Amino acid sequence: MQISRLIKIQGIINAIMIFRLIAFISLILLFSDCKKGETPSSSENKLSAVDTSETSIDVNVNQTQQVIYGFGGADIVEWTGDLTPDQRITAFSPVSGIGLSIVRLRVPVDSTRFAEAKATVDVCKSFGGMAIATTWSAPAWMKTNNNTVGGKLKTSSYHEFAAYLKSFNQAVGGLAAISPVNEPNIQVNYESMQMTATDVSDFVAEEGDSCGAPIMAPEPFNMDETFINTYLSNPVAKGKTRFVCGHIYGATPYVLSVDKPVWMTEHFTNSNISGNDWQNAMSVAKEINDCMNAGWGAYVWWYIRRSYGPMDENGQIQKIGYVIAHYARYIRPGFVKIDCTKNPEPYVYATAYKDSSKIVIVVINQKQNAIYQPLQVIGLPVGRLVHYYTNASSDFVTDSTSVTGKPGVVLPSLSVNTIILTR
Repeated sequence: MQISRLIKIQGIINAIMIFRLIAFISLILLFSDCKKGETPSSSENKLSAVDTSETSIDVNVNQTQQVIYGFGGADIVEWTGDLTPDQRITAFSPVSGIGLSIVRLRVPVDSTRFAEAKATVDVCKSFGGMAIATTWSAPAWMKTNNNTVGGKLKTSSYHEFAAYLKSFNQAVGGLAAISPVNEPNIQVNYESMQMTATDVSDFVAEEGDSCGAPIMAPEPFNMDETFINTYLSNPVAKGKTRFVCGHIYGATPYVLSVDKPVWMTEHFTNSNISGNDWQNAMSVAKEINDCMNAGWGAYVWWYIRRSYGPMDENGQIQKIGYVIAHYARYIRPGFVKIDCTKNPEPYVYATAYKDSSKIVIVVINQKQNAIYQPLQVIGLPVGRLVHYYTNASSDFVTDSTSVTGKPGVVLPSLSVNTIILTR
């Protein structure tokens, strides 16, 4: 009995060992098959791992909208120090840097400091960009309160102030536009002028063609539509104004019914949050998207180099900088915005642009999951697609492919994507 029982137990053990051996061999064979590519292709795997949008982004090359003048930031030498030579390359190169094509300057209240930003202006221009400038305050002696804080420009100083702006324009080597006053509609305790829309328009009407550069105005806080419309109600000032501009602090981008290019010339989101915070950077991407969809032709961040900005104090590109680069590197001055599906999926947002040889689409995916996004291009045959994306863990990951059918890309979760389409 005992021998028989031992034989049965040994048989069970042998069976278990044989079963384990068979299972182990099966796993080896399965792994070998996978290595040989006998599973679905990598693209099929990728598609099976993400949702597929039921709505394509339709891009119509023939439906043109506003001209894009550029994407930029401020270099205020007296307040933060100038960019270093290496930082200028990082800021303005569309190949190795952010690709900013606008540098915004402050008109100093001390004329001996006029030329301090010229080296930065020259580098920006060397990459195809331009410089613009804003006056926070006229020199104290030109103002009603004889102070650089508060007060307003004296009417008797109009001619001298215009000559002052012209001299600054010459010192920095030429500006694309100049603003006579920064945020005139609010009262602050730093360098400033409080002026009504009528005050600003009166100066521009009298001296707007004597300032050495085209006028951008009235540059109000929160893109105040009433202030802008009151300013433009002066027909002489309107005729001497090249660009209508303002800042979107506390405001949502909206369509202005003006027959001039609209620029957003200053904003930052939160000075208490690092420029490397991805959630904050994603909000900047959406803000740029909304400004472009409102019909605006320029987006200018506040300080280029700051802990909460595109570059940190050591000149390293931060997440906000990479987000801006998704626009600035590839949508260069002179591109034209074209019609496209703005919101193909909930939490997916898109804008599209073109020059003579390519289409650039920037898509923001705010979803928690990846999505395959089909594209439909009307008016241009597409032969090649290049895709760049940035998310919380990666910067400018790229892939490219030849297009044989309807193009499309996988948008990673919580990402900003630039898609370049060429013939």
